Amino acid sequence: MTQLYQTTKNTLTECRFCSEISKVNGEDPIGTASTCDHWLILEIAQPWSEQAFMENPQLRPVLGLIFQAIKNGVKLKAMAIAPDREYSQPGYTRILYYYRPGELFAKYEKQEYIVPDDVMSQLLISLLKQLQQQPNELENFQQYQQQTSHIREMLVCTNGNVDLACGRFGYPIYKKLRSEYAATSQGNLRVWRCSHFGGHQFAPTLVDLPDGRYWGHLEPEMLELLVLRNGSVSGLRQYYRGWAGLNSFAQIAEREIWMQEGWNWLKYPKAGKVLTFDEERLKHLSLEEAKAEANWALVQLEFIVDNNSNLKKAYQAKVEVNGEVMSALRSGNDLELTAVKQYHVSSLVKVS
Repeated sequence: MTQLYQTTKNTLTECRFCSEISKVNGEDPIGTASTCDHWLILEIAQPWSEQAFMENPQLRPVLGLIFQAIKNGVKLKAMAIAPDREYSQPGYTRILYYYRPGELFAKYEKQEYIVPDDVMSQLLISLLKQLQQQPNELENFQQYQQQTSHIREMLVCTNGNVDLACGRFGYPIYKKLRSEYAATSQGNLRVWRCSHFGGHQFAPTLVDLPDGRYWGHLEPEMLELLVLRNGSVSGLRQYYRGWAGLNSFAQIAEREIWMQEGWNWLKYPKAGKVLTFDEERLKHLSLEEAKAEANWALVQLEFIVDNNSNLKKAYQAKVEVNGEVMSALRSGNDLELTAVKQYHVSSLVKVS
């Protein structure tokens, strides 16, 4: 711990970015992806701020519905992407909606619409009704729906309004992905600048859809492996924040399974759950509080290799604390350091 503090003190004299502190001190990003069943992604010009969203006449009637859906327990991630000169159409707004297609799944299902600006709020209201299983009028917008399920979307956080690290480190990664990979993908990959989705201490960070995988501490030299998947999966281990289809403990276990199974793992429909955790120590807390404080958890991940047979297989993993590192959760001139637990998989077995 003394060495960690000394490393941090040395780093503080050289930088003010939380992500640099996190990286120097070896903070593992795994288990930090937000769990969600729905993504609602809107093409909105910058700046992205709460005030700008509230003052947008098309967004104002929708924001309350988004907050209400989340309050009602809908696992929804709402994000903004910046219009792109090649992708976008003046006077129109692109809306990307992804949803979890079932209990076990490999990728989120996608709906994309490009609507006139004055129709945007009407479509958003219908989408929000749909994800809460309420009557909606989506059939009225079929003329605006785009057939783009084959397109992979990479969203890179460049929102310096939330944290300076995202703007400082996110834009170069976005630019490289946009100019070198999206531009040569024959329309199969689009790369966007996006608003904040959590974890600026891992900047540069991105989310990869339709997979729903989060990445952080990105380096230019690992982008080819991330995009083309043309090498060993182990090269991505230290950059992986987790899969949005799982909770944090299951995300930690899922990385270990992926490292063993290889690239084919990404194709398998899967689901995970926590079987138990150190509940005796935490029995006075609520379930969510206990999960946040737990020092270990027993996790099970079920998956299907052959979709024709629907035969489920499973792994069980024990995830437990194996130390802590000092990290800064926000950039600034006067950084506040926090001890962050680090977890590892102490046992992993296949079960029938």
